Amino acid sequence: MISIEPRQKISPLAKIYIPVISAIAALALTIIPLTFAGVSIIPAFTQMFIGVFGSVFSFTEMLTRATPLMFTGLAVALAFRARLWNIGAEGQLYLGAMAAAWIGTGMIDGPPWIMIPLVLIAGASAGALGMLGPALLKTRFGADEVVTSLLLNFIILIFVQMMLEGPLKDPMGLGWPQSMPIIDSATLPRLLDRMRIHAGLIVALISAVIVAIILSKSVLGFKIRAVGENPAAARHAGIGVNRTLLLVACGSGALAGLAGVSEVAGLKGYLTADLSPGFGYAGIVVAMLAGLSPVGVIVAALYIATVFVGADSMSRAMGVSSFLADLVVSMSLICVLIGGFFSRFSVKFERKQGKIS
Repeated sequence: MISIEPRQKISPLAKIYIPVISAIAALALTIIPLTFAGVSIIPAFTQMFIGVFGSVFSFTEMLTRATPLMFTGLAVALAFRARLWNIGAEGQLYLGAMAAAWIGTGMIDGPPWIMIPLVLIAGASAGALGMLGPALLKTRFGADEVVTSLLLNFIILIFVQMMLEGPLKDPMGLGWPQSMPIIDSATLPRLLDRMRIHAGLIVALISAVIVAIILSKSVLGFKIRAVGENPAAARHAGIGVNRTLLLVACGSGALAGLAGVSEVAGLKGYLTADLSPGFGYAGIVVAMLAGLSPVGVIVAALYIATVFVGADSMSRAMGVSSFLADLVVSMSLICVLIGGFFSRFSVKFERKQGKIS
């Protein structure tokens, strides 16, 4: 007979070792598809390591890939802390990117100390509006934000495509659906010469520190944790649950919007419909790996970016499908969920004894 019982006390160390073990287990499980592909394991992982840490360029490429993951991971972690299930970070990213393209392509011209903060504020505001809608539907009508935020992703992407074929289209783009280039004064500066790494990484790190301080040191952070733990008890204690959820929604959407700003104003220089390969959805994995910790999000984003960049390098060198990176990320999430289950519940096996009369 199998019985599942909740643990009376969860070790604080479990929040650290479960994600670490999950990441290692996901990489170990990668051996199975590599073996079926007929690839030597040690050379494959060696090439994966070299592809990330073999040169300054490859290492900075990993940091560049990690930057939007930090933003979307923070967005998801903040929302999930309040049990607000934001699955719309992908759409909010595109809203932030579109706002950055709208402001930063010459609509307003000024020096960098004006334009860069303006672009960041515009992108964050657009992302916040993208999550405010599902949050209002949840607090006012009880609508499931998982469904509304997820479906809004597709609506936003179609809207962005329409704008790229209309008002935002670059007349010098030879017919390609892309926006005009971001002007120099609105571009996030490069951190290293001849490298793609940009100041968006600094903004992401500062954002993580701010979110960590808010959650651990502020009254708002206490309200967020209380609402996430038990909304009914929080409401009984006089905490405005709906107001807290709306504030969290705006903050979460703003962080996702900054991911779009970093990609448009920091990396690519213009907006396209294929700007994101799924950073918004990958942010869910990052947040879960981090245990919803803002500081852990930084580490988890670096891990996911290492997997993606390393798998790309291994794919080119060993002839392995680049989808292996997606497989590792998916297995990491599964391992985290399994590990989280066993940290909260104990499984007991008991032998059922028959009665003798």
